[in-house]
Amino acid sequence: MDLMNTIAISASGMKVQSSRLRVVSENIANADSTGTTPGSAPYRRKTISFKDHLDRETGTNLVEVNKIGTDSSQFNRKYDPTNPAANAEGYVLTPNVNTIMEMMDMREARRGYEANLNVIEASKNMMSQGINIIR
Repeated sequence: MDLMNTIAISASGMKVQSSRLRVVSENIANADSTGTTPGSAPYRRKTISFKDHLDRETGTNLVEVNKIGTDSSQFNRKYDPTNPAANAEGYVLTPNVNTIMEMMDMREARRGYEANLNVIEASKNMMSQGINIIR
């Protein structure tokens, strides 16, 4: 039934957006963390990518998490000679997390989740209306 496939597709979309939100929350939570020893690397921003997946049983294209990787951009440097992770010059490496960018990713994940939820609601209503016609 096409409406059931629609629900499965949207459910896979909701699942990947939930994973995306988890990655964003990890990045935001660690945005101010530093290493523990002088010159040690701080938290490195995580990234997430998606891919399509053919469900051979139903013949539908679903979406799934392809990879959770790391952002290889440079760490930021902050002058803080009192920090235990400060190097000989007094600089501390800080995470390569931009909280503004993470907030934008969070909003996009939320909108994607809500859009898929709306598709499920519309499909459910259409199935309900079809059943009411049969009665």
